[in-house]
Amino acid sequence: MFDIERWQEIFDTIRKNKLRTFLTGLSVASGIFILVILLGFGQGMRNGIEHEFKQDASTSVWVWPGVTSKEYKGLNPGRRIQLVNENFEKASAMFNETIEYESARIFVGGVSVNYGKEALVYGIQGVGSDFQFIDNASMVEGRFINYQDEVSTGKVAIIGNKIKKDVFTEVDSPLGEFIDISGIPFKIVGVFNEMEDREEEVIYIPITTAQRVFNGGDRVSNMSYTLPPVENFDEAVAQSITFKNYLRQYLQQAHTIAPDDTGAIEVWSALEEAKRYYGLTNNIKLFFWFVGICTIIAGVVGVSNIMLIVVKERTREIGIRKALGAKPWSIIAMILHESIFVTAISGFSGLIFSMALLELVGPHIEVDYVMNPSVNFNVAFSTVLVLILAGTLAGFVPAWRAAKVQVIESLRDE
Repeated sequence: MFDIERWQEIFDTIRKNKLRTFLTGLSVASGIFILVILLGFGQGMRNGIEHEFKQDASTSVWVWPGVTSKEYKGLNPGRRIQLVNENFEKASAMFNETIEYESARIFVGGVSVNYGKEALVYGIQGVGSDFQFIDNASMVEGRFINYQDEVSTGKVAIIGNKIKKDVFTEVDSPLGEFIDISGIPFKIVGVFNEMEDREEEVIYIPITTAQRVFNGGDRVSNMSYTLPPVENFDEAVAQSITFKNYLRQYLQQAHTIAPDDTGAIEVWSALEEAKRYYGLTNNIKLFFWFVGICTIIAGVVGVSNIMLIVVKERTREIGIRKALGAKPWSIIAMILHESIFVTAISGFSGLIFSMALLELVGPHIEVDYVMNPSVNFNVAFSTVLVLILAGTLAGFVPAWRAAKVQVIESLRDE
């Protein structure tokens, strides 16, 4: 049953020690508040990293050339490496069973782009038909470059959704419209969408067209691949690292590069980077747990101290209760009730305020690598329950001391 008199006694005691109780409760509440906020930002960092990696296929591997830094087989350092079609075709043949999608890419420079009388300042890239899946570009309208476009060196273009919104405001759809690239008309056959607006400020054309029409020769700016997905994350990372190492080894041999000259051929794996970032966020989350728990422990110690003070101030009352026949466990329960009350009220207050703050502010936070900070309610609630248990244990020592008070000594207490 709910004992009204007992809870009235608790409120009277708290009122008498209101400053000490307030400070102790504030310490406990701030501990929960800090822990939940820190955990929320830890999850926000993980969300932000996942968002960044979703911009490209999760199993993507990218290759681009650099400059040699070491002498090798009579060749001086400082050579700039140039990838060519042969490198892409041979690598694709060598690792055919390992690769899911593949595309070479060339950046087209020194060209003018016009739509009617309007000059456009967007980048031109020549890519293969698989590039859509590697770059995670979703089609808003029309289609992406296909195999036939590559074979026939088609004069077709795919524009980003941002270009559509900025340039093609006077037509219902840009499909079928022509843009002029250095005097050559290209028909728009598709509009793609990306997660970031800056990624949509690009015009894609077939790589064969870019090489042949704009004097690209057989040069390739970079190469990109995706690997077949596997169920286990660690297996996927291992598969990606193996492919990355074999690919770098082939390109080093093809361009006479020292095996330990890793800067001459850069190979980047999305999964490997993801694992590194996730490991970092896990370490940060552990640090956040440590800071939050230390703050909570300080609050729990405060609860224990204030209960010791309460026992000391109520020594005569406890003695009178025992003289009237109160059992030791009733004395212990009396002190524990107060300890649990302070801990529970403070803990749930900290939980409510922190969860409300994350709910209101979290969705509006736009910081690099931090997105929608949030925390699992069950985890936060369980933490408060553990805190209440800790508060109970913290109040047990003062309660046990109260139960051991001798009646005669307590009645002499001033």
